[in-house]
Amino acid sequence: MNVSQLAKVELHLHLEGAAPAAFIRQLAHEKNVDISGIFTPDGGYDFENFIEFLAVYEAATQVLQSPEDFQRLTTAVLAECMANDVVYVESFLSPEFCGGGDLSAWREYLHAIREAAAQAERQHGIIMRGIPTCIRHLGPERAKATARCAAETAGDWIVGFGMGGDEMQGRQGDFAYSFDMAHEAGLHLTSHAGEWGGAASVWQAIEDLRVVRIGHGVQAIEDPALVTELVAREIVLEVCPGSNVALGVAKTLATHPIRALREAGVKVTVSTDDPPFFSTTMRQEYQSLAEAYDWTADDFRDLNATAAAAAFCDEATRGRVLEKLELP
Repeated sequence: MNVSQLAKVELHLHLEGAAPAAFIRQLAHEKNVDISGIFTPDGGYDFENFIEFLAVYEAATQVLQSPEDFQRLTTAVLAECMANDVVYVESFLSPEFCGGGDLSAWREYLHAIREAAAQAERQHGIIMRGIPTCIRHLGPERAKATARCAAETAGDWIVGFGMGGDEMQGRQGDFAYSFDMAHEAGLHLTSHAGEWGGAASVWQAIEDLRVVRIGHGVQAIEDPALVTELVAREIVLEVCPGSNVALGVAKTLATHPIRALREAGVKVTVSTDDPPFFSTTMRQEYQSLAEAYDWTADDFRDLNATAAAAAFCDEATRGRVLEKLELP
């Protein structure tokens, strides 16, 4: 069996970051917005490091200006997911980009996103759930507005709360108020850590924010005590190998920590992060990992079982996902 064609669960996908470059260029053309400087000559996104990536990312989102734009975006992103055999996806959504953190505006954007997701589920069976995320480099006060948006719309579709952005700005604990607000609303918690901030940032996330999943988390390998703690607490890492190699977190896939973490007993999953930015897809991630580590279909079924168990959805939805994966 070609492992790249297995049914897949993806837990770490930024909705705006999954926008195909062609989609953003078309939207910019329609709105007469000049963002030509963010593209390479062959039409991809143009950046050389993480800080430039953040700048290009935020420039691209300038053309996403209305609920209709996000409805179209969601349809386009889910089409890409389906083309890569993804049957369940949890997508990070930013209220900052969906109404500037205003709750009333957020509800309108969220309604449009959910409409597109519901249509894709009805027509094709793919299941999507949303995780609002605050943007770390915008600071703790802005995060509170995002947390309020998440808490006020928590339910069967908005299932978690997280944090992305520049991991080197501030400390995880600076955002404890927002994470507490989300937790009290019944949302599951995740945060980007251990991508750039070292093992210390992962410790901060699990101690100060009470997260049950970590976005990336691969630098945990630098601290054996942390690896032991992750195993003991059964904290799941949302690992994005292609993203890590593209940005230089790992020099090559062969030296990427995912295999060592998994062999140490850490629960790891595989995602794409911002796939068009990093020239990757879920199929490509699977094929590359299979080639790098000689992983078989059984390895990937195990990874998907871990991801399904770690998904923030309700148990009825989890059962449907397991059926799609043909797992017990």
